[in-house]
Amino acid sequence: MGINGKDRLKTYDEFWPLYLKEHSKSDTRQLHYLGSGLALAALCGAAVKKDARLLAAIPLAGYGPAWVGHFFVEKNKPASFKYPLWSLCSDFRMFYLWLSGKLDAELEKCSESADELAEES
Repeated sequence: MGINGKDRLKTYDEFWPLYLKEHSKSDTRQLHYLGSGLALAALCGAAVKKDARLLAAIPLAGYGPAWVGHFFVEKNKPASFKYPLWSLCSDFRMFYLWLSGKLDAELEKCSESADELAEES
């Protein structure tokens, strides 16, 4: 069972390892970080300039680079299509883990969990 498989995941704890598996290529993750950074910059710009029109740039800035990574690098469908809120949380969780230098350990830890969940389907 993958993130976009037929079975609906019931918990975020099931989702997270599969989310990381869907982001196995470094280039995909880098494009996600770019998107997350651009989305945060647009949010900050809107707050500083007190211009709500900049808020319209957030989805494009955040999802644009990430979806390029999925369609052209990872060659899979973004999890945000089926699990939008969990995906948004996971984007920023992955971004934080990368910034804090903890992502490699999390990828290793979750790799086994994702494989076990995939075998169960």
